[in-house]
Amino acid sequence: MFMTLSFTLRRASTGENNPNNEITIRQNRFVLENEFISQPREISPLPTFTNERAKLPKPVWDGHADAINCYYKTWELAFKNLNRPSLFSGFVSNYIDTAFDGNIFMWDSVFMLMFGRYGARSFNFQGTLDNFYSHQYNDGYICRDMEQDTCKERFTRYDPSATGPEIMAWSEWEYYKNFGDTERLRKVFPCLMAYHEWMQANHTWPDGTYWSSGLGCGMDNLPRVQPGYDAATSHGHMIWNDACMQALLDCRVLIEMAKTLGREADVAGLIAERDHLMEVVNDRLWDEDTAFYYDVWKDGSFSNVKHLGAYWALLAEAVPEDRADAFIAHLTNENEFATPCMLPALSKDHPAFQADGGYWCGGVWAPTNYMTLRGLDLYGKYGLSHRIGLNYLTNVVSVYNDTGTVYENYAPMPDANGKPRQGSVSHADFVGWTGVVPISVLFEYVFGLKPDAQNNVIRWHIDLTDRFGVEQYPFGTDATLSLLCEARGSETEEPEVHITSNRPVTVEIYWNGDQQSKTIAVAGN
Repeated sequence: MFMTLSFTLRRASTGENNPNNEITIRQNRFVLENEFISQPREISPLPTFTNERAKLPKPVWDGHADAINCYYKTWELAFKNLNRPSLFSGFVSNYIDTAFDGNIFMWDSVFMLMFGRYGARSFNFQGTLDNFYSHQYNDGYICRDMEQDTCKERFTRYDPSATGPEIMAWSEWEYYKNFGDTERLRKVFPCLMAYHEWMQANHTWPDGTYWSSGLGCGMDNLPRVQPGYDAATSHGHMIWNDACMQALLDCRVLIEMAKTLGREADVAGLIAERDHLMEVVNDRLWDEDTAFYYDVWKDGSFSNVKHLGAYWALLAEAVPEDRADAFIAHLTNENEFATPCMLPALSKDHPAFQADGGYWCGGVWAPTNYMTLRGLDLYGKYGLSHRIGLNYLTNVVSVYNDTGTVYENYAPMPDANGKPRQGSVSHADFVGWTGVVPISVLFEYVFGLKPDAQNNVIRWHIDLTDRFGVEQYPFGTDATLSLLCEARGSETEEPEVHITSNRPVTVEIYWNGDQQSKTIAVAGN
């Protein structure tokens, strides 16, 4: 994996602020290909919401003006949080701010880019990750949390909370599948390979399973480590189920990237790791009695803590078909994850669950909800993903109606008056990853539009009976569509749709619980 050469760390020009610079480390061969380290600082001006609003996708949903208003408020907040790299930060690209504490976070950034792709014709949201790659160390390490103005890193590399989650490759692959940007894929691939090799060398146990910490996995105070360990800062000598599934997802994505780039020889080790992780997570983390993937404590016992991080298993395609239905069923259990606002990070039947959210002790969060929805799609559970997406958006819009903004997280249970509410500990104006909800969840799960730009296909799962759709819908690099569905008398009624496009595209339409379908070949204008 590594060359044997050992020498003093090479870093971006502002690295003197970080104590990691004092360490002598080995050179990872892939970091030698990292072009972001020497990339000049971007100096282009930032767009404004006022100027770009007319270019954004335009949702249509009769009778739901509040959801449309929330959608545009979200974009307004997003554009307010765009930044240029400061002279002393060592950052190289314009980026979207995490909207938290003046730092950028690896975990948050990935999910902001999931809605950012819908505004990519106004701003290069994906460039946010360039600033992490520009601060990669010779051995592949990248800190997860850096100050925007100074590039000061909050953690040293061997702190259990120093980096993660390992999901940047997923973000880049999603971007590539949508935009076909092979040049960007070529540039990011070595950075991501080096980062994976660092994680493999430094965040695994002897059996190849992965560990993290509450802060490192992004779910700060989730009560999952054994008593006596700190939930936020300690790895607890535990196998972390989400870290294992993310590493498996990372292997899968990097293997696909390598095939696209003709670099298959670089991922032979990842193919072996992928196969091993598939075996070990299903052997060691799966409990047949409760049909759930658990963290494993150092004594080999299950933690018995049901948390939403386990559902990275769906996105990683780790769940065998004969286990999928029983595992997914927890999401519809009202004593577990089917709370009035779905889906809480911690199962409702856990003693530490808090009805007002308690941050990760029951809070409902955009990243964990969105990854679960994406995973459900991989297992063909489109009806359930629509139900959860609609529930989540409805709660977020209800709070928006009361407060005029969106929040970092939401309470799983309503207040004393039966109204949805933001989490008890929750930042306001959080765009931030909550932008995923009024934009990506609206388009992909409430409206049911599943873009597949690689194959020039849009799969449209129609569950609503209202008149709805999207005008100026961006698809791939340069296609723009209008997709409108007329109101229906019932879910079984065949939808009447009106689709126009400036490029030829195929639209597959599904309705009546996906039991009926038709395909429309749309000619470009």
